[in-house]
Amino acid sequence: MDLRKIKKLIELLEESDLSELEIHEGEESVRLTRAGTGAPIMAAPAAPEPAAPAAAAEADSESSGDELPDGEIIRSPMVGTFYDAPNPDSDPFVAEGQRVSKGETLCLIEAMKMFNQIESEYDGTVAAILVESGQPVEFDQPLFVIRP
Repeated sequence: MDLRKIKKLIELLEESDLSELEIHEGEESVRLTRAGTGAPIMAAPAAPEPAAPAAAAEADSESSGDELPDGEIIRSPMVGTFYDAPNPDSDPFVAEGQRVSKGETLCLIEAMKMFNQIESEYDGTVAAILVESGQPVEFDQPLFVIRP
């Protein structure tokens, strides 16, 4: 389903007295439910909110810059829960010291009950995995260090 359609559905839910909205389009479906605050659960954060975590992440990386190995940093593109494997019984996608190629899956981030694959933007070796599986992550938080 198109992201613009989902945003329009969120707007419709916000403007109405409905507490829940479910749409089926072919095999795809979207379900929006109002949270206790009156805002839909799937609503995107307001513009000022991502700036604060990004600034905090920059401050963290600057203050702990000596602790990170040299290399390219892969950052979280969203707020969610970090998973290092496709399911609890599987081996992790990658391990420290493992060689990775650009486009290779490094982890999953669950956001709004959807699992998003995070792929390597670089060819290289995983120098550090900065997050533990099951841990919540913030937007722009460093997840991996890839050394060319």
